[in-house]
Amino acid sequence: MIKIALIGQPNVGKSSLFNRIAKKNIAIVSDQAGTTRDIRKREIKIDDREALMLDTGGIDDTNDAIFTNVKRNAIKTAKEADIILFMVDGKKIPDDKDKELFYELQALGKKLALIINKIDNDKEKERVWDFYSFGIDEEDLFPISVSHNRGTRRLFEWIYELLPSNDEVEINYEIEDDLSLEQFLTPMEDINQKAQDNHIKVAIIGRPNVGKSSILNAIIGEERSVVSPIAGTTIDPVDETFDYEDKHITFVDTAGLRRRGKIEGIERYALMRTEDMLAQANLAIVVLDASVPLGDQDEKISGLVDKFGLGTIIVLNKWDDEARDKSGWQEKDSFEKLEDEIRFRFKFLYYAPIVAVSAKTGRGIEKLRQKIIQIHNNFIQRIPTSKLNNIIELAVRRHSLPSPNGNMLKIYYATQFNTSPPTIALIMNKPKFLHFSYKRYLINFLRDNIDFEGTPIRIVARGKNQIIEDEEISIKYQEI
Repeated sequence: MIKIALIGQPNVGKSSLFNRIAKKNIAIVSDQAGTTRDIRKREIKIDDREALMLDTGGIDDTNDAIFTNVKRNAIKTAKEADIILFMVDGKKIPDDKDKELFYELQALGKKLALIINKIDNDKEKERVWDFYSFGIDEEDLFPISVSHNRGTRRLFEWIYELLPSNDEVEINYEIEDDLSLEQFLTPMEDINQKAQDNHIKVAIIGRPNVGKSSILNAIIGEERSVVSPIAGTTIDPVDETFDYEDKHITFVDTAGLRRRGKIEGIERYALMRTEDMLAQANLAIVVLDASVPLGDQDEKISGLVDKFGLGTIIVLNKWDDEARDKSGWQEKDSFEKLEDEIRFRFKFLYYAPIVAVSAKTGRGIEKLRQKIIQIHNNFIQRIPTSKLNNIIELAVRRHSLPSPNGNMLKIYYATQFNTSPPTIALIMNKPKFLHFSYKRYLINFLRDNIDFEGTPIRIVARGKNQIIEDEEISIKYQEI
């Protein structure tokens, strides 16, 4: 598929154009310079022709570690792309930095467009003449206003002609008018699809600077996400795909979460986006920093996983000699000590395995990959009805059903009516009298007999005449 890279300095409007072309609010848009720091990818379609759009972080000539990595990733992306869209701010006069970047991209020999953004009206078109000093042909120069959708039709036509097509068709472009970007964008899809057998969606969450981006890079085996010791480097969630064994895995390296009192502006939006991604995920990796004591914020962030009912792995990152030297731990007893503390603090994630890794050295990463596959298989598994009923029958024999207020309870049969997570209905004579403590007992008994590691189990009690549908929204369940 043809790749199109968006390149330019911070705050020139790349993410807005990315959204305009994709027709979805994918990239975070803000007046704050440098909001986009990682590579954003989206398959786009202009009429009948398709391409892969890459929105890069703003390139800035600075010694800051974040932007040093951003520039490297952006230039690397430009080298891999077939078409380069270099964007500048039309409200400013061209500077030497813009020209230097443009000439560096021009030397790559790719099809290159110079996009002059923020030309909001006809009067401002006079400033376009200053940009002819770049030495670019007029056919490759595009004065536009993304926010008002001015001049974009000619740019779309230019891109369209460079994309491969099987058949000649009539092109029907939208009529341009002064629509705001917010009016033009379609809302984000409400994607709540269940896990597919061969497709795993993994959300990586944790407080800032615990190493989420480093873990993503270590698992994939390539630096896809910008890594920096500065807390809060990742603002946009970063989607990356990775094929492992027979699974297609999509990782979401979510923005670092801070205390709500410290979340302002763009980070507040990032928190909302993080919850959106958790709603789409099948499995969550909760990252904790093994080199520092656990905090209350770790518990609060982990509670998001419990809220969305995801398959879960708890990862202790920075499990290396340097971290243990700082903390004074000894490897022999430190893991058991930490494990006990995690189990005490995160009682709601008692079913989640704990994996110690070092993204820096690669220690434990292969084990983490294997755990992702195992937990996902547990998350989507469906237990045969006969086997399930045999286990429930044995559980009842070992611990009889209670008789609250003299009400004799009886389970007629059990059936699993949903997966992701496994959800089981107990068909009973008096379902409303089944106490949650007995449900907890049954869940623990199921775990003793079936591998449900890493996944919550839901049990609902229903009467004989109550309809059980295979839709979560139609059932009011109590999660244990």
